Amino acid sequence: MAGRSFVARLTEPAFARLAVWYQGVVQQELTKFGLRYDDLLDPLQDTETEAALERLPQHVVDARNQRLKRALDHSMKHTELTPELKAQQTPYDFYLEPTRQEIKAENYERAQLETDKPYHRSLP
Repeated sequence: MAGRSFVARLTEPAFARLAVWYQGVVQQELTKFGLRYDDLLDPLQDTETEAALERLPQHVVDARNQRLKRALDHSMKHTELTPELKAQQTPYDFYLEPTRQEIKAENYERAQLETDKPYHRSLP
């Protein structure tokens, strides 16, 4: 037990610096195409993401779809946003995660109460 805590204390600062570096790299890549981090979540692979998208206002979903279309267009053309537009981007402005956490809490509560969901869906 003491060995594990020693190793954790030894490696934790390095992992913290690595995490900050990696967040910067992800931010640069998302900013190139004008995406937000939550845009990368696929509703076909995660039922919580699908349910969260259904609960969001339509204008937020439309903005997400426009960002995805713009990113695909720039990716296919091998171009990036202009520097002016890059400066306006907020890749870590989470719009989907609070709703996903709400749905996770509801699912956990259903599991604790041993009740069924109002719908059944299985992933492929």
